[in-house]
Amino acid sequence: MASTKTRPKPFLFPEFCKACGRCISACPKDCIAMGSEINPATGFTPVELDLEVCNGCGLCLTACPEPYGLMPAPQQVDFELIDPQELLGDRLTSAPEPQPIPDERIGLPPLEPLILKGNHASAIGALLAGCRHFFGYPITPSTEGAELLARLLPQLDGIFVQAVSEVATVNMMYGCGGAGLRCMTFTSSPGFSLMLEGISYMIGAEIPGVFFNVMRGGPGLGNIGPEQGDIKLACRGLGHGNTHAIVLAPSTPQEMLDLTMDAFDLAFHYRNPVVLASDGYLGQMTGRVNLPNHMVRPGLPEWAVYGDENHRRNLHTSILLIEADLEAHNAHLNDKYDRMTREQQRADLFRCDDADWVLVACNTPARMARGAVQQLRDRGIKVGLFRPITLWPFPIDPLTPLLERVDGLIVVEAGAGQLEDELRLAASRAGLPLPPLHRIQHFGGVLPQQQEIVDAVTEKSGGAA
Repeated sequence: MASTKTRPKPFLFPEFCKACGRCISACPKDCIAMGSEINPATGFTPVELDLEVCNGCGLCLTACPEPYGLMPAPQQVDFELIDPQELLGDRLTSAPEPQPIPDERIGLPPLEPLILKGNHASAIGALLAGCRHFFGYPITPSTEGAELLARLLPQLDGIFVQAVSEVATVNMMYGCGGAGLRCMTFTSSPGFSLMLEGISYMIGAEIPGVFFNVMRGGPGLGNIGPEQGDIKLACRGLGHGNTHAIVLAPSTPQEMLDLTMDAFDLAFHYRNPVVLASDGYLGQMTGRVNLPNHMVRPGLPEWAVYGDENHRRNLHTSILLIEADLEAHNAHLNDKYDRMTREQQRADLFRCDDADWVLVACNTPARMARGAVQQLRDRGIKVGLFRPITLWPFPIDPLTPLLERVDGLIVVEAGAGQLEDELRLAASRAGLPLPPLHRIQHFGGVLPQQQEIVDAVTEKSGGAA
C-alpha cells in the first residue's frame, strides 16, 4: 500500500545559494527557477521556489553543492518551515577565527652555480619560492618555463594544468590564489592581453598570483623577437577599473630567478597580483645562476578560502553593488597602492655617482647600455646607467638626486617610449623638473645596439671627458 505520509519539501537558505542552477536541472516538476533579485550579502541571485506541485522527491537537495536544503525530522507528518538556527545550531559566521600558518624558510647547503636559460631560471625560482600550482597556455617565447614545470611539479606533488586558453588560465589562478596557495603562469604579449580582465578581478578581490610575461614583438601576432611593448599594459592597463600591481623587470638570468622568488612574497604580502616583465631575449638567454641559501615552505593565510571549518566563512569577490561600499573598497586599494609606492621602489645604479649623462634602460636593452657605459668611461666620458627594477612603482626616489645635477638623460628601450612615459609621469607626480631628455628606440624585435648608444652619448655630450 502506498504511503500517504507527507514528504518534506525543500527550504531555501539564500545566503548559501550561489545560483549554480543544479537544482533547477534536477527538479522533475519545474518547481525551481532562477531568481530575479540579487542578494546584497553575496552578490549572487538565489533561485526561487514554487512548491505548489513539489512532490518532495529530494533530487534538488542531492544536486545542491551547498547546504541550503533542509528537511524536518522523519516523524513529522505535516511539513512546516523550521528556523535554520534551531536545526543547525550556530550559523557558520560563528565558526572559529582562522589562524595564519606562517611561511617557513628552509636553509639550503652551498651549491655550485648553474648555467640556465632565463625561462628555466624563473621556473626554478618559482619552485624554490614554494609554488606548487601552475596554470598556463603555451606561447613562444615563454614556453620553456612551463615545459620545465610540467616535468618537475608532478615529482613534487604539485599541480600543472595546461588550460584551454589564457582566459581560463587567469580564472584558475583566481581560484587557486583565493585558496591561499602560491600559483603562477608563463605567457607572452598576446596571451597577457587576454588575461587582463581576470587580473582586474584578482586585484578587486585581493587575490595573489604571479604573472610572468616574456614580452615579444607586436602589435597583433607580431613576431617572437624581444620588445618592451607591454610596459604600458603592465603599469597602466591591468584590466578595467582602478588597478595596479608591482611590475618587476629582470635583466639577467640571475634576476629571473631572484625576482621570481621575490614576486611570490610580494604577492602575498600585499594580497595582489605581481607581474614580471621580461623580454624574448632574456627568456632564451643562457647565463650563470647562483641558487639561494634557502627555499620556502609556504604556510596558509587566515583569509584563504580553504574549505575547512576555520576558513568556511571567508569569501572573495570583487562585486560590491552598493556605491558607497565600492568607493570605500577603492579607497582601500588606493591606500595599498600608496604603500607599494613608498615601500617598493627598486633600482640599480651603475657608475652614476659622478655621471654627467645617465642612460635609463631595463631588460635586455639595459645590458647594451651597461656595455656602452663601460666603453664610454674608458674614453673618459662620465656616463652612468639607471636601471629601474620596479617599472611600477617607478623608482623616482633614487633617481631624484641625479635629476638635480646631470646634463641629460637618454632613455634606451625596445619600444615606442613606454618606459619614457613612466619616467615622465613619475617625475611629474613628484613635482620634479627633468633635464634634457633624449631617446633611443627600436621596435618589432630589433634591439638598441651598444655602439649606437656610444655614438648617441658622444654626440650629446660633445665627446668631452
